[in-house]
Amino acid sequence: MSGPDTEIRVLLVDDDPLVRAGLKVMLDGHVLAATDTAPERRIRIVGDVGDGDEVPDAVRAGRPHVVLMDLRMRRVNGVAATQRLTAAPDPPTVVVLTTFDADEHVVRALRAGASGFLLKDAAPEGIVEAVRAAADGDAVLSPAITRRLIGMVRGGAGPVDRRRAARSRLDRLAERERDVAEAVARGGSNADIAEELHMSVATVKSYVSKLLRELALDNRVQIALLVRDATD
Repeated sequence: MSGPDTEIRVLLVDDDPLVRAGLKVMLDGHVLAATDTAPERRIRIVGDVGDGDEVPDAVRAGRPHVVLMDLRMRRVNGVAATQRLTAAPDPPTVVVLTTFDADEHVVRALRAGASGFLLKDAAPEGIVEAVRAAADGDAVLSPAITRRLIGMVRGGAGPVDRRRAARSRLDRLAERERDVAEAVARGGSNADIAEELHMSVATVKSYVSKLLRELALDNRVQIALLVRDATD
């Protein structure tokens, strides 16, 4: 079993070699069962590095779909490394690794373009599911954690100006696009949104990609933030 449709390539970035070794043992070769929307796939670790300055070369060499990114590293931290990755064309999905679920560094990484975060002490099945979700374009965040992080991200303009600006951006969306944006803000996965709105998962993915492009946003959490700003 090989090829772009039957494997999920993952790059591990962490300054602790024991963490990298543990994740590699846990993930490398793990087979994900087929679903209604995806064939059977195998996770393949295509590289592991110990600092953010090693990430660009590792990404070029391994062409990962998903990067599991530590936040605190000595030379180039995970936020800076994520910014560099997401600024490049067709970047991999970045999921940050952290010890705390409401860390200011997590907020900065999400602002930089990470698609979610994973606690380092998560259960093995949770880590595997996070890799699957990231590869499928879902945010790796629970709705409750999303709400808490959105509260941390808020700031800058006053609430009235922020609400007015958010509503102005969302008013440009077509009705179905707005429906998908609001479902994303409720924390729904692609499969959840597909069931709720009577779409295929592929159609939901297409809508989410279009929303990110039209709203000039980097990830689903930022869509959620915009919708919450418009409705508060």
